[in-house]
Amino acid sequence: MSNIIKTIDVTDSLENLKDVCDIENGRIAGKIFYDQAIYEQELEKIFARCWLFVAHESQIPNTGDYVTTTMGEDEVIVIRQKDGGIKVFLNACPHRGNKVCFAESGTTRGFICNYHGWSFNVQGNLVGQHESGIYEASDFDKAKWGLKEVAQVDSWKGLVFATFDPQAPTLQEYLGPMTWYLDALFDNQEGGTEFVGGCIRSTYDCNWKIAAENFVGDILHAGWTHDSAARAMLGGSVAKVSDFEESYSVNWNGHGYEFALDTVGNVAVLGESALNKYLHTIKPSVAERLGEFRSNMIGAVSSCTIFPNFSFLAGQNTVRVWQPRGPNKIELFTWVVVNKSAPQEIKEKWRKGAMMTFSPTGVFEMDDGENWEYCTKTAKGRVTAAQDLYIGLGMNSRASDTSLPGNVFKGQLNEANARAYYQQWFDHLNAKSWKELPNRNFGKQEAE
Repeated sequence: MSNIIKTIDVTDSLENLKDVCDIENGRIAGKIFYDQAIYEQELEKIFARCWLFVAHESQIPNTGDYVTTTMGEDEVIVIRQKDGGIKVFLNACPHRGNKVCFAESGTTRGFICNYHGWSFNVQGNLVGQHESGIYEASDFDKAKWGLKEVAQVDSWKGLVFATFDPQAPTLQEYLGPMTWYLDALFDNQEGGTEFVGGCIRSTYDCNWKIAAENFVGDILHAGWTHDSAARAMLGGSVAKVSDFEESYSVNWNGHGYEFALDTVGNVAVLGESALNKYLHTIKPSVAERLGEFRSNMIGAVSSCTIFPNFSFLAGQNTVRVWQPRGPNKIELFTWVVVNKSAPQEIKEKWRKGAMMTFSPTGVFEMDDGENWEYCTKTAKGRVTAAQDLYIGLGMNSRASDTSLPGNVFKGQLNEANARAYYQQWFDHLNAKSWKELPNRNFGKQEAE
């Protein structure tokens, strides 16, 4: 028996999915946020197929360091190996399926199941059991019963991703040209980034796609939903996104990044002038490293989602994963990311700023959570669930006069990224494998 997790053979199909997701005409239906049958398909065709963020390398620097997380609703352990590599195992004993690790993080020489005493080393190998003699009498082969590994693990600029699907493209292919933009946060200084302050966990009674889509490109809500909070944090008026001379919405295979080029618009709402000063101080070195264009992105008004559920806010420097817990509930994992080279007092100001703004009691997160929950709850109604929801802003706004990578659209007040996100969602639910995904862009610089 292989310790590599087998690919799930999905043969089910959803009938009339076009009725609830019609990207060509800029509409979706609320049913996609509440329907149990759709959710079950998402677990199989998206979360058991796509590359998912599982850890930052700074969380597990040494042999035996681990964090526990989930991939969809599958619980996993991410652990550093003796050779410096990283493995990801199902957090389930292969005897009866009991969890072998109940801690969120730590350092260990191995794991022991509480149920029957099966023990595993850092490599995931089964090394012992309670009453081991009875297994030997049954011709039991320990080599075949280690912890089950995911199919692929890889990292990019300190971000660790994993996939259950051995047929998935490489992580580099999966991220594609979006890495060019992500460097503005994760590689703007020598030494890269690290997570500080631990993981903030909270729950919301909302669908995971509502939250992920909000970050993929919905700056539209900020000027209304967050206006009073932004004014309170800034102590006065707030710049209008529509007034920015230059801003973009960029997407690729469901990933989306919307951003202005104002350098410090996001970080400003943390209310810490020292952070603004820090970004302006490093900006010349960022320009030398990444070019002038991306040096203007480092703390600008922006947001990003890597399909399906990994999001971040540059400047505010919060990184989060929207973990599905059913069609109408999520568990939100949030971290604060900083440059390793930043002074300690700057790192601490970012941590405290995140607590004030994007934490369960943060002035912005409470606004968002209420909206997301009611967007989900209304979809419970039979008639309301069938109602068309408009996502047509920015039709025909693709930029044809740019050398920027990916699919580039003019302006942030644009739903091009949302349409691309739901198109990728729709394509995955209609495909039985990666090979069946239509119009795949992997390895190219522009969508056809």
